[in-house]
Amino acid sequence: MSEDNPPPEASREFGDDADAFIAAAEADQIAALKAEAVGLKEQALRYAAEAENTKRRAEREANDARAYAIQKVARDLLGVADNLARALAHVPGDSADPAVKNFVLGIEMTEKELHGAFDRNGLKRIAPARGDKFDPHRHQAMMELPGTDVAAGAVVEVMQPGYDLLGRLVRPAMVVVAAKVAGAEAPMAGANPYRDSAEDEAGANLDTRT
Repeated sequence: MSEDNPPPEASREFGDDADAFIAAAEADQIAALKAEAVGLKEQALRYAAEAENTKRRAEREANDARAYAIQKVARDLLGVADNLARALAHVPGDSADPAVKNFVLGIEMTEKELHGAFDRNGLKRIAPARGDKFDPHRHQAMMELPGTDVAAGAVVEVMQPGYDLLGRLVRPAMVVVAAKVAGAEAPMAGANPYRDSAEDEAGANLDTRT
């Protein structure tokens, strides 16, 4: 048999080697494509996370800018809301005079519209109910009241409601709290006697003055 015509066994061996080479090359290519796909997926997830973080940061900055822009106006309007509330609290309930009734109705409508404007602009009222836990981040204790039917340190009465603006405290609610149990350990100097010891120290130095 001539050299130009190799035996069938040699042809089969060469063919088997070629098939193995092609299969190995295809396997390497598939592995490379899979690795590339994984890398592209991770990159896409990173881009999506960055886009979400950018969106949240933009929303937060927009809220901050909005809060700073209207905070002074909000503070000024709180006095108006307080005066309307005081006026309604002293309205005679037994007056049959139509003029008085219309006047009271006008004040009530004005107060309702004012609070509606507060809500539309993110200014939320803080008025804890009787028995609610005192929150040093949102409440300011003005006095203690002993011998109440609520737990020691809880809110007894709201003297003046507070407000927060888009999550930022504008004015704490001024409240009366139930006195601590007699004989309890005295708090350290400068400590908030109504602060839960299990809470973090972040609120201990909160300035709740108006």
